[in-house]
Amino acid sequence: MELMTISELSKGFNITTRTLRYYEQIGILKSKKKEDYAYRVYDEDALIRLQQIIILRKLRIPLKQIGVILGDAEQNRMVEIFQENLMSLDHEITALSTIRSVLQRFVSYLNNYNGVNAKLNFLDDNEIMQVVESLSLSKIKFKEERPMEELNKANEILDNLKDVRILYLPPATVASSHYIGDNPEEVAGGELDDFIRSIKLQQLKPDLRVYGFNNPCPREECETYGYEFWVTIPEDMKVPESLQKKYFEGGLYAAHCIKMGDFHEWQAFYQWICNHDLYEFDEREPLGMNGTLEEHLNAFTYYQSCKEKSKFEQIDLLIPIRLKTKIL
Repeated sequence: MELMTISELSKGFNITTRTLRYYEQIGILKSKKKEDYAYRVYDEDALIRLQQIIILRKLRIPLKQIGVILGDAEQNRMVEIFQENLMSLDHEITALSTIRSVLQRFVSYLNNYNGVNAKLNFLDDNEIMQVVESLSLSKIKFKEERPMEELNKANEILDNLKDVRILYLPPATVASSHYIGDNPEEVAGGELDDFIRSIKLQQLKPDLRVYGFNNPCPREECETYGYEFWVTIPEDMKVPESLQKKYFEGGLYAAHCIKMGDFHEWQAFYQWICNHDLYEFDEREPLGMNGTLEEHLNAFTYYQSCKEKSKFEQIDLLIPIRLKTKIL
């Protein structure tokens, strides 16, 4: 089999290059360097491994557990992990069954009123309320053994965004680290990380924020792309020559929080904006991602911790928005 480039792999499996690079970063996928070729390539073993990762992710197995499963030669931990997830599903199925029974009881109660002057008196039923209050508000995930086509459909439904917030990002002076080439997030992020830790910026500016975005974005015809990181700094601070001092105008954004690695949710998030009744996409600087940003959350704690042990676990995907103009 011919070796595949990261762009070919991304297109063939409908998965972002950013996600593929993250899988490598956490050690669950490996690429190779081809002689006299500047970019990473993937062999048949990597393709099989990626297929396994995608199937496990569609079954909602967390990435940490996927790493354990793929590294478990004797398959002892694999059985334990699947059993743990089965037990979690059993609890959720029980909760769904309970909810269904309670809703059926509510419907029967309301039907007795024939739609006339129905009130919420049934919520005073102590027996029912004790059952409802015992239910968790956590997201219910319900799956059975299905063909992959049905699993794909179920995955799309479960990925619907329910936690999008509308927020205002304040204007800020930022220090920018930008790199175009192989592993741009790693190179640009490492340079910014060294700068922040060398001056203990988290102590000088406890409310520091860290943003990032593709600049330029990956393209099918080109393996090379860039990534730019920003950190907010005091307005009068000087930055080293390797960085640039810039001004971020801020503005209104829609925000959706993801776990590190779940970059596929960008597509669903953008569709959420396209279908919104009140807001629409408002393209603005930076032009690398048409004004969209990724904010690495809890920056203060990250930089206050030991460099070898700290890592960002969550990211806010940020899309610039504006109120739709009413058409008379």
